[in-house]
Amino acid sequence: MAPRTETDWVSRFADEVIAEAERHAPGKPIVCASGLSPSGPIHLGNLREVMTPHLVADEIRRRGHECVHLISWDDYDRFRKVPAGIDPSWSEHIGKPLTSVPAPPGSEHPNWAEHFKAELITALAELGVEYRGVSQTQQYTSGAYREQILLAMRERKAIDAVLDRYRTKQKPAAPKKQQKPVDAEELAAAEGSGAAAEDDGSGTGGAYYPYKPYCGRCEKDLTTVTAYDDATTELTYTCACGHTETVLLREYDRGKLVWKVDWPMRWAYEGVTFEPSGVDHSSPGSSFVVGGQIVREVFGGRQPIGPMYAFVGISGMAKMSSSRGGVPTPADALEIMEAPLLRWLYTRRKPNQSFKVAFDQEIQRTYDEWDALERRIADGTAQPADVAAYDRSVRTAAGELPRTPRPLPYRTLASVVDVTQGSPEQTLRILSELDPERPVTALDQTRPRLNRAAHWVSTQVPADQRTRVRTSPDTELLASLDEGEREALRLLLDGLDTHWSLDGLTTLVYGVPKVRAGLAPDAKPTPELKAAQRAFFALLYRLLVGRDTGPRLPTLLLAVGADRVRKLLSA
Repeated sequence: MAPRTETDWVSRFADEVIAEAERHAPGKPIVCASGLSPSGPIHLGNLREVMTPHLVADEIRRRGHECVHLISWDDYDRFRKVPAGIDPSWSEHIGKPLTSVPAPPGSEHPNWAEHFKAELITALAELGVEYRGVSQTQQYTSGAYREQILLAMRERKAIDAVLDRYRTKQKPAAPKKQQKPVDAEELAAAEGSGAAAEDDGSGTGGAYYPYKPYCGRCEKDLTTVTAYDDATTELTYTCACGHTETVLLREYDRGKLVWKVDWPMRWAYEGVTFEPSGVDHSSPGSSFVVGGQIVREVFGGRQPIGPMYAFVGISGMAKMSSSRGGVPTPADALEIMEAPLLRWLYTRRKPNQSFKVAFDQEIQRTYDEWDALERRIADGTAQPADVAAYDRSVRTAAGELPRTPRPLPYRTLASVVDVTQGSPEQTLRILSELDPERPVTALDQTRPRLNRAAHWVSTQVPADQRTRVRTSPDTELLASLDEGEREALRLLLDGLDTHWSLDGLTTLVYGVPKVRAGLAPDAKPTPELKAAQRAFFALLYRLLVGRDTGPRLPTLLLAVGADRVRKLLSA
């Protein structure tokens, strides 16, 4: 069990969920749930929909309770729009279930939904997320929800009355189930009007029906129910394609409940005790608010404990929305960071706190924070909440996640890969010299972190920012140096042999300006001294890599090698 603390949000929710389950469903497995629509790339914002219940379910399991985490694949949702980068001809499939839409060109998967589910399934396995997937296509087309559909149709007036409490005289937004998290502009509109912005089945122009058939001819949901008989379950619908059909709903399995009825139906059907939702589902008149009444008044169930979760952003990018192409996915993140670190980003923040996932230079700072936390935990100075977040990041109830045996600083690994252009031989040479007392003897000791840093350098660092060490001395610059600059270079070169390690070179490069100023190498920096250090560092960068900045100088010097450093810095 992870250490418990008043500031540990996971433990607090686990307490609530266990108490709620014991009151209403004693002896039964506790159910936590997530819902994901594979309508496009399932991005890092959507991952919060998974990680929040995963962490709570995992804590419940750690305490010895049986707990199931359901991930409901909303693959029977309509295909709403063609994402950026996909052949526009796919617009002919708009309105079909996602599982009836062909996969994107070149995909090995049988349909659109399976294509976008596959990448996340692999990522969740790497993240240690244990769950049971539920395909809504399978549930609806198998007739699993038949009795619930018939009940909703019998109780359509009661459902309509609940929904009517939240409707306004303003024109409602186009019916749809919004992605989580919703686009900021859409959210502002929904909150500003107080109207139900998600599909509730209204707007048909006649009687209210909470069920939407998929057309038997074109397979699309461009249909309108025109008649329904409760006694016989005979339903008649027309479609925009011109098709009209009368079916027996007790036998018909090509359609689904509208979202604002579908979600509470599932709460009751699955016995869900905990399910978070995005800000868009918690605004006035939205599905979580309305669903709480529908689940009680129609389906005889209970609304789950449902914390609202905030947006997840990306460093240097606008807030993510899966309605736009090119948004980073969990798989993208796992190519540049280890699974425990990605878990930590979602664990250390309460669900209602927004945060960013770094794909730019900020990832180095994120790794520095992670490594500093590990050091505080090792020496017993970490705060209880930080210890709990760390524990939930590196292990689950099922066991520990794979980790790097020798976790060298990410920024150091990135710098080494950058300077060596990924050469294994040169990389090993440099890493073996970082700490002479504990030399790295094989690159596998630094993996997978080394691989993640290498991928970050190759995909996220622009070519014009890559480090290219000079092949010959800058004789013009060397000839222009004044005596003070020449003395600084001599002090550096004289100290290379005795300081040839990462820590030693750090002391040396910061110490040269101190010695020149008549101070001890360990003297505290003054504003004047800091200015002298910056000038010295800029000179070294210009002589080594031809620009004013670059990787951390101690790492750069190790990467260049002592002989080459002497060649490039000798006036």
